[in-house]
Amino acid sequence: MIETIIEDYSLKNLNTFGIDVNAKYFTVAKDVETLKYIVESCKTDGIKTLILGGGSNILFTKDFDGMVIKPDIQDVRIIFEDAKYTYIKAGAGIEWDSFVEFCVNNNFYGAENLSYIPGTVGASPIQNIGAYGAEAKDIIHLVEYIDTEDNTEKEISNSKCNFGYRDSIFKNQLKNRAIVTNVIFKLSNTPNFKLNYGEIENLVEAQGEVSAKTIKEVITEVRKLKLPEPKEIGNGGSFFKNPVVDNQVAQKIQANHPDMPSYPAGIKTKIPAGWLIEKAGWKGKTVGNCGVHKNQALVLVNYGGATGNEILQLSKQIASDVYKMFGIEITPEINII
Repeated sequence: MIETIIEDYSLKNLNTFGIDVNAKYFTVAKDVETLKYIVESCKTDGIKTLILGGGSNILFTKDFDGMVIKPDIQDVRIIFEDAKYTYIKAGAGIEWDSFVEFCVNNNFYGAENLSYIPGTVGASPIQNIGAYGAEAKDIIHLVEYIDTEDNTEKEISNSKCNFGYRDSIFKNQLKNRAIVTNVIFKLSNTPNFKLNYGEIENLVEAQGEVSAKTIKEVITEVRKLKLPEPKEIGNGGSFFKNPVVDNQVAQKIQANHPDMPSYPAGIKTKIPAGWLIEKAGWKGKTVGNCGVHKNQALVLVNYGGATGNEILQLSKQIASDVYKMFGIEITPEINII
């Protein structure tokens, strides 16, 4: 039932930062029953566990003294459809952008703005991934998970996931307790495109046709230009959350910096962390074996041989300089282990 367990397993190729750390034990679970068996066995033997998806939103600062489990549930299927919506069940191990492509190719709408985000389906509700005015919560209907407290299969509806900006119940009340196995998405059968974010509208319209396919193509190209390919330069994507501040704070900064971009966030204002970092002088800087990417200040990179602690210390210095300059705290979006 259980897959092969490998001891002293290198995680270097399983995290997009390319940090060279080892797991005491490592295994892959291709179905829910196997995953439950592994979790129960580790609990019985007193072995701590870590669930590792695509490794794109994690920074290892040390070896992991326990069992790293990679869920690899790959099933994707339509479970219900009506005149307005199609409900799709997708396994936690599916690559996120492959799921988006599946939706676009089959004329299921709502996922197209989330194109080219690294990681897996299983990470999407945990992080409430988002880009270009859209978030995973907009299309998530239900999340199926294993509750490690009693090793049972459970589900939780969108309304109870406590979704927030890069936040969810899985990062709070259910942290280290829930293992996402499948996500049920609710996609629209008719288009309702979101284009009013940055330069996306103009770039899409320049293609001559506004469609889910052109939106996906444009966003993919924009992200490729801004974000380095992890296989070439180790990185975890956006390292910091975009801070959400009181309107008065944003207005005060904008008075001194008229070029400051901003976006409404309910009754507050969201300021791009990349802009703050760039203004603090960090864009393109290198410190030892790591640094800030030349095209996107929100991305910290491993130029080769950097440790997780080097990158962590770099992030703390950047956050400190941003706070000194603007009085705004920027916090990591990346999970630090």
